[in-house]
Amino acid sequence: MAYKKTSTYVARPVDANGNAAYTDEENQIWHELITRQIPIVQGRACDEYMRGVELLNLPHDRIPQCHEVSSVLRDITGWALEPVPALIPFDRFFNLLANRKFPAATFIRTREELNYLQEPDIFHEVFGHCPLLTNQAYADFTHTYGKLGLKASPQDRVMLAKLYWFTIEFGLIQTAAGMRIYGGGILSSMGETPYALESSVPQRKAFDVLEVLRTPYRIDIMQPIYYVIDSFDVLFHLIDMDLIDLIHQARQLGMYEPVYATDSQP
Repeated sequence: MAYKKTSTYVARPVDANGNAAYTDEENQIWHELITRQIPIVQGRACDEYMRGVELLNLPHDRIPQCHEVSSVLRDITGWALEPVPALIPFDRFFNLLANRKFPAATFIRTREELNYLQEPDIFHEVFGHCPLLTNQAYADFTHTYGKLGLKASPQDRVMLAKLYWFTIEFGLIQTAAGMRIYGGGILSSMGETPYALESSVPQRKAFDVLEVLRTPYRIDIMQPIYYVIDSFDVLFHLIDMDLIDLIHQARQLGMYEPVYATDSQP
């Protein structure tokens, strides 16, 4: 998501075949990230996400190329992974989603930031988000969200970013087996994955779109509030709502006071 103004990272350019040339060290970092995260998400991620992990069959020994991930997504939901620079403006972000293209910055975090990175790198985008782009309801919501964002005013885009944050990035879902995670911001974090489900610190609230739109958030701490959907149908039904009108309602009602339960990093 395009929410950070500056970056210390430079994305790898892609060649005519769509391949980025990653170093051995970068591939090793991917290996360490994915091999330690897969056991952490098991039993915590929702079944739809885990099925997506199986379908994508991501390599463990190297960073996957965007076209490799796209070849799987296109066959299932019509989506593709689009290589982008480290940062992109909101216009391009929404335009890509509106065209069923998920942006993926072609860089990976350094070893110094292995456990936590504020901006989305290739591991966050591919491992965190792409498995659920194999789920039709999730994919359709993301597509509609992009189309809506393209037409929205700058002020309304800020509120749409909040909806994205509490669903696509940091959403929880109630299942027959118990509460599970579907937010990519959680699932790509070794610290926040267990914290989101098992810590007594954060609040876990039933999803209500007006409540979400009135809730402040920060990107640099463990989340103090998570919103829980009952099923992916909740996201699908959001497509039929007048989200811009709900944004205006939320603005009229006013924002809640920030609740920041902890300053620890994810």
